[in-house]
Formats: sequence, structure tokens, C-alpha cells
Amino acid sequence: MTEIKKHFIRTAFILLAVIGVNIAAKAQDKIEGQWFNAEKTGKVEIKKDASGKFNGKVVWLKEPLKDGKPKLDEMNTNEKLRTRPRLGLPVLNGFVKDGDNKYVDGTIYDPQNGKTYSCKMTLKGNSLDIRGYIGISLLGRTTTFTRAD
Repeated sequence: MTEIKKHFIRTAFILLAVIGVNIAAKAQDKIEGQWFNAEKTGKVEIKKDASGKFNGKVVWLKEPLKDGKPKLDEMNTNEKLRTRPRLGLPVLNGFVKDGDNKYVDGTIYDPQNGKTYSCKMTLKGNSLDIRGYIGISLLGRTTTFTRAD
């Protein structure tokens, strides 16, 4: 085999390895994507951030307006945040993957009452059980999101 062929084959293998690594690095986690809330009045998009944690924000509302203006985060306990639009509002923050289908150590923000709770999530096929709680998970409630995309 000539030197040119050897060089070409070596370069092709290196290029394929680099492409394979990039594809694997960009592969989505099962939880990533858009999810309807239990009432189907909103969609939350969950993405992995640069630190490897999962976060979600509101990307669609069935009724985005109130009195002809965008709905705001009026119930927030922090008065300075009450002028934030609900569309684009971060509601799931800081989750880390724990096994194949569990995501833990995160928080969930409930715009209905303006409070933030500790939270864990469990993926079950096209359903996502989200348990918000105070202190221990026994003192909380679970809601189920369904995949929208």
C-alpha cells in the first residue's frame, strides 16, 4: 500500500472518530423535549444545560393573555419578579440524572401560587411524574406531564 493510501485511510478513521464523538455528545437525553402540564394548559421545554443539569421553561400557554396583555408572574413571592411574563418562565431547575429514569435534586416553581418546591422527576415512557415537596418527599404532591413532541 502506498504512503498516500495509508495517509488517506488514517485521516478517514480520525475524521469518523471525531464525527462519532460529536454525535454522541449531542445525543439528547430521554427527558429532553416538550411536555404538556397535567391540565394541558401549558408546555414546558426541558433541556440539559452546559453543566449537565436539566432545566425547563414555559414555551406555550393555551391562554397567554390576560386582559389583552401577556400573563405575568403575579403571584411570585418576590415583588421584583412579578412583572416577568409567564411565557418563557423557568419552572424546573437544577435536576441531575440518577439512574435511567430518575432526575433528582431540582426545584419546581409553581406560578399559580408563586412558590418554589424541592422536586424529583420520574420518566415513565411518554409520561413524566413530577413530585414537588417541602422537606421530605412524603410531604408533597405529584403531577404528571405528558410528552408533547
